[in-house]
Amino acid sequence: MTFAPAELPAASAVLTLHDRLLAMPGWPAEAPAAPDGLWHWVQTNHRNNSLLWAEEDLARRTTVAAEAIAGNKRAIDGYNQARNDATERVDEILLVALGLVDAASARTDAPVARVPAGARMNSETAGSMIDRLSIMALKAHAMRAQTWRQDVDEAHRAASRVKLERLLQQRQDLADCLDALLHDAAAGRALFKVYRQFKMYNDPRFNPELVKERKSR
Repeated sequence: MTFAPAELPAASAVLTLHDRLLAMPGWPAEAPAAPDGLWHWVQTNHRNNSLLWAEEDLARRTTVAAEAIAGNKRAIDGYNQARNDATERVDEILLVALGLVDAASARTDAPVARVPAGARMNSETAGSMIDRLSIMALKAHAMRAQTWRQDVDEAHRAASRVKLERLLQQRQDLADCLDALLHDAAAGRALFKVYRQFKMYNDPRFNPELVKERKSR
């Protein structure tokens, strides 16, 4: 079954979900139940980006032991892998629904694309755009908090308001591009593919330093 243009996930719904989750008490340590399918993976991507964001802040501390920063780095690697895995699942689901990839091969390392005649290849996938929207939601959320701070002067808050306005415009521009890509893909005018990230540094079979460690045991 394929999506009709009117049934495609709207970018505005992605923005709303991102903002709603960021406003929830306990997020991202606690996450609400998500429906199966596409929205489950959109939420999973956003949660891992949110966890990653927090760890990145912690990793910049200068008054803690090196062991604490090493723990942050390992957590960052794990959340980054999970974030990328979720992005790929979003692409798989969308491409199968759009009829642009063979369903049986969608989750393999070599998905078989179905290329409509005359369709342009988009260099960025819909999943990666949704991932970027998640990160931009986090940026806007953090910048908005700067506009409310009482431990800084008004110049800091005013500069933060200017940055927030620019971030929100950039996010909306990207959302518009996502809508355009999905509608063009549904109409056979554009396509994108599942691009595997193959994060070698997380894989003990490929990371040369981990290979050395394993051989030395």
